[in-house]
Formats: sequence, C-alpha cells, structure tokens
Amino acid sequence: QLQLVESGGGLVQPGGSLRLSCAASGFTLGNYAIGWVRQAPGKEREGVSCISVGRTNYADSVKGRFTISRDNANDTAYLQMNSLKPEDTAVYYCVAARLFYCPPINEYAYWGQGAQVTVSS
Repeated sequence: QLQLVESGGGLVQPGGSLRLSCAASGFTLGNYAIGWVRQAPGKEREGVSCISVGRTNYADSVKGRFTISRDNANDTAYLQMNSLKPEDTAVYYCVAARLFYCPPINEYAYWGQGAQVTVSS
C-alpha cells in the first residue's frame, strides 16, 4: 500500500524555521514527482513546491525562503522553511505523482495526512 507520512509541523514564531519530512512507504520515491501543497482555513489549496527529475519549482510566495529536497535512498522528501511568516500558516500536504515532471495539483495521485504549521507570536 502506497503511503506518505508527514512530520515536523508545529508552532513557530515569525522569522523562525521548520523542516517538514515526508516518508514514503510502498513505493520508490525516486520514480515520482514529489510536491508540497498547503491549505489555509477558508482558502484554496496552493502548490508550494515540487521536485522532479533534475528540477525544482516554487510558488512566488515562498521563493528564497523554502527549499525542497529528497533523499531517494531513504525514500524521504523534505521542505525546509525559513523566515516563516504568519501567512504561511496552513496544513501542509506531501503529494506524489508517478511522473517525471511537476504536474498541476489535481494530478497528484497520492496525498499524506497533512501537517499543521502555525506561525504566530
């Protein structure tokens, strides 16, 4: 059974950092495009970042602050989030698609359960 499990969410003050992890089980992460999608209360889902073969994408709202990476040997992906802002508060989902490019949000076939990130003083 294919499964994605996020960890590393929590409460952080503005300007702080968090690192989200996404552990994959039941499939080889290296054969998939991996993304992070977030959803804040009352707002639509937003694609934050994606990593595919030799390429990374970022939403304009997080460029220069967030970094996506993957460890194919351990089937784990990461999202390093620095200089966090209150508007980054959301549930962050790890998503995967068996593609060699980063697809639109609705084409990700696999979703984790989500990790809450709250940025507040």
